[in-house]
Amino acid sequence: LSSLSREPSSVGHCRVSARSVVRPRLLPRRRLLSAHRESGQVQTIFNDIADDYDLLNDALSLGLHRSWKRAAVQWTRAKKGQRALDACTGTGDIAALLATAVGAEGHVVGLDFAPEILDVARRRAAPRAGTTAAQVEWVQGDAMALPFDDASFDAVTCGYGLRNVVDREKALAEFARVLRPGARLAVLDFNHAADASAANATQTWALENVVVPVARSRGFEDEYAYLLPSIESYPRGAELERMAVTSGFTGDVRYYELAFGLMGCLVAER
Repeated sequence: LSSLSREPSSVGHCRVSARSVVRPRLLPRRRLLSAHRESGQVQTIFNDIADDYDLLNDALSLGLHRSWKRAAVQWTRAKKGQRALDACTGTGDIAALLATAVGAEGHVVGLDFAPEILDVARRRAAPRAGTTAAQVEWVQGDAMALPFDDASFDAVTCGYGLRNVVDREKALAEFARVLRPGARLAVLDFNHAADASAANATQTWALENVVVPVARSRGFEDEYAYLLPSIESYPRGAELERMAVTSGFTGDVRYYELAFGLMGCLVAER
């Protein structure tokens, strides 16, 4: 995981260079709501499920999301004393891993646009005070309009968030803007697998037979009904690579499939 050229044996990847891209070929997406209303709807969903977010993540991934998040942080190559941003931070799992990576002399920002879920992140982070990890600064903000200066971070992560952003290319361009030259972005999310693949069948089964029942038991069935459509509208690996390149990532850009194609991680170098 220490280098883009050194691939873990359990993942596959696609690769694209800046020179190979003429224009992005976007996947068709149904827009039942205006961009403004859709963004507000997603914000409401995450505010509503804030206290149960971790439980549902554990149910969906059988707890494996923690190892995937560690892999994403390792792919950024965040080092002691550096500045790191975790966009769409949720309850702050990845921000905490970044805080350990950069150490007490570093600085980490966890950004999310849902205030209730940020409150959960703050509460969870409180017991870590006084450790050798960096203290995380929690910021409510929009991934499509980051409130930070150009080239102000050495690493950026986004876990299970880009899929929910209204304008994904705009968010990728913002990630590129705030990264220093040579720094890396890691975007972890569900993999949009090929329709006839085993990964697609397994993913659909898990959503219908594990996630929805758990969400129903917690009173959030309607909130989690959006998951499968959001995965189906999410670009596949090769398209995410092209989007990263056209959004300003001029270094090596690769997409890795994880967990037999159930998850994926876009790793892009500024």
